Amino acid sequence: MSTKRRGHGEGSIYKRADGRWEGRLSLPGGRRKAYYGKTRGEVARKLTAALKTTQDGLPLIGERQTTRQYLERWLESVKPSLRPSTHKSYCDIARCHLIPALGHIPLAKLGPQHIQQMLAAKRQTGLSPRRVQYIRAVLRRALGQALRWGLVARNVATLVDPPRQERYEIKPLSPDQVATLLEAARGDRHAALYTLAIATGLRQGELLALRWTDLDEGRQSLTVGATLQKVDREFRLLEPKTARSRRAIDLPAIAVAALRQHRASQLEERLRLGAAWQDWGLVFATEQGTPLDASSITHRFQKLLNRAGLPRIRFHDLRHTCASLLLAQGVPPRMIMEVLGHSQISLTMNTYAHILPALRQQAAEAMDAALGGAKGQ
Repeated sequence: MSTKRRGHGEGSIYKRADGRWEGRLSLPGGRRKAYYGKTRGEVARKLTAALKTTQDGLPLIGERQTTRQYLERWLESVKPSLRPSTHKSYCDIARCHLIPALGHIPLAKLGPQHIQQMLAAKRQTGLSPRRVQYIRAVLRRALGQALRWGLVARNVATLVDPPRQERYEIKPLSPDQVATLLEAARGDRHAALYTLAIATGLRQGELLALRWTDLDEGRQSLTVGATLQKVDREFRLLEPKTARSRRAIDLPAIAVAALRQHRASQLEERLRLGAAWQDWGLVFATEQGTPLDASSITHRFQKLLNRAGLPRIRFHDLRHTCASLLLAQGVPPRMIMEVLGHSQISLTMNTYAHILPALRQQAAEAMDAALGGAKGQ
């Protein structure tokens, strides 16, 4: 025989014959849902949370919402707060990986073992550790929101070990290789693009979004105010990803000279095209004035490297080349952080930690020079 206890606004709470407490919550449509606990207070807390969840119009933990249904709703809910390219990336991850592997599982029953098996299977198909880690990261973010909404009792993605990340070996060009590259680029339509990439360390999207109004020729500087992305075959100029990404950079003389020559060439193209020119105001544009496609730039860059007899590197490695050259010249890491637009100094230090040991000998030699004849005494 059970005894009945009820608190104000808590629903029905009973003490069962087995010593446990049971609470029941009335749901729309005449349904009722039971919650159990060792104490009356535990059940009361569960009922209060469940009541708030239903009032917010969200499904309750344990209701028959599949992982697929939740992911589709979550993707719609976060769309306004994400960059278009990021949202598309999340959708691709859900459509190609998460939903096929986990979509049929009830959200409340999704466990660490399901996720671990899914990640292991992805590695066996040949996906890189970095890609598999990104799949886990998207699911972790999605389940984090489910936890805040009260749809799951815990974020099971946090209980799964991520795949071991293989660190990409940064391959910056040496000063001699930079000279070879720039010499090979003479006369190339994108010579100024390569020069600016090395001289400023701008990301590719930042370079392709650069407008002539972002340049201050009098001060010989530029302001990074946007990044170019292609979403659903449409070019968009978007806000920089972080506050640190929006920054001003002083230009070295070699960059100023390259930009002046490039502007003259672009004006000639514009005059030849006449009314057909599409004025986006971009520094680096197609012969019609429209944005450049990153993939075409990468293709041309690889052909340039091959023509110059240089090792195959990514376009992004020109950014690393900039940082490496600045470090070799003794520029403080804090200043390099500002130039590159890193969000934290630790990111700069961790990214270029492998270069710092090579500079220790230079530091020792600099100290010897500063102390003069003290070395031999």
